[in-house]
Amino acid sequence: MTQFQGKSHKKFTGGKRVASRTKKRHELGREPTLPRTGPQSRSILRTHGGNMKVVLRRAEFANLYVPAEKKMYRAHIVTVKSNPANPHYVQRNIMNLGTVIETDKGLARITSRPGQSGIINAVLL
Repeated sequence: MTQFQGKSHKKFTGGKRVASRTKKRHELGREPTLPRTGPQSRSILRTHGGNMKVVLRRAEFANLYVPAEKKMYRAHIVTVKSNPANPHYVQRNIMNLGTVIETDKGLARITSRPGQSGIINAVLL
């Protein structure tokens, strides 16, 4: 079911606001992308203005930055340890910004938005 991102037809008091027109196609959003762990899977979506957005569905590796060495590594994602957005995402291995993941190099925090950018960047904790 799509998300409506236009103006509400109700006031904050609960009263009705007079609708000037009906819902428009450009006001509809999309379902949230919930990237999970697993074999790499991406999809490409058409966005506003005819642009393209790469959406990450599943990921097996993360670009891991190690601050002590000032180097980047390609680390294998083992599991999701904690998720500040929703604690139930941990059980389902869903990753988004701020999620703490366990990699083969250690624990890391995701700094990118995988559902929006199509890639996982993380910093070693």
